[in-house]
Amino acid sequence: MHSLSDEQVLAIIRENPVNQALLAMLPTLDIPHCMLTAGALFQTFWNHRAGLPAEWGIKDYDIAYFDTDLSWEAEDRVIAQVQKACAHLGVNVEVRNQARVHLWYQAKFGGAYSPLNKVTDGIDRYLIRSTCLGVYVRTGMLYSTHGLEDLQNDLLRMNELNPRPNLFREKAASYRERWPWLALVE
Repeated sequence: MHSLSDEQVLAIIRENPVNQALLAMLPTLDIPHCMLTAGALFQTFWNHRAGLPAEWGIKDYDIAYFDTDLSWEAEDRVIAQVQKACAHLGVNVEVRNQARVHLWYQAKFGGAYSPLNKVTDGIDRYLIRSTCLGVYVRTGMLYSTHGLEDLQNDLLRMNELNPRPNLFREKAASYRERWPWLALVE
């Protein structure tokens, strides 16, 4: 089997009409260091693999950006801007300033979370290696922390950059409920 390329993954990601719309619209909003990330990408890929509709089972579409203004008001303005621009899509869009994650992470998930220094730092800490993906909305380029081998081989392996075994198992179980052929690697 040939190695999965960035171009192949990007083509599959664009099979999802919501991803297509977001990748066309987000660059027009002038959001600093903006990326489409997480489930919008790898879940579309898994749906492609399973022969399911591209948007099947995707609970939300994650937009990450990085702005040094750490105020809730600044983030709220960006959230409102994106929500307004995406309202016609009829999906849940989650927008988060990665510079602020450390301010709320512990209360939501437990455990300390050191500040992020750039937009991709958050992607680098996703719990599962194969899910550490993002698309830069300005360039359309794919970002992958660990490469595409685990994604290509349908593997759910804990990310050593954020080792949280209980949260990892919980997240992996959630994915395996929807895509049961994914293999858990512990």
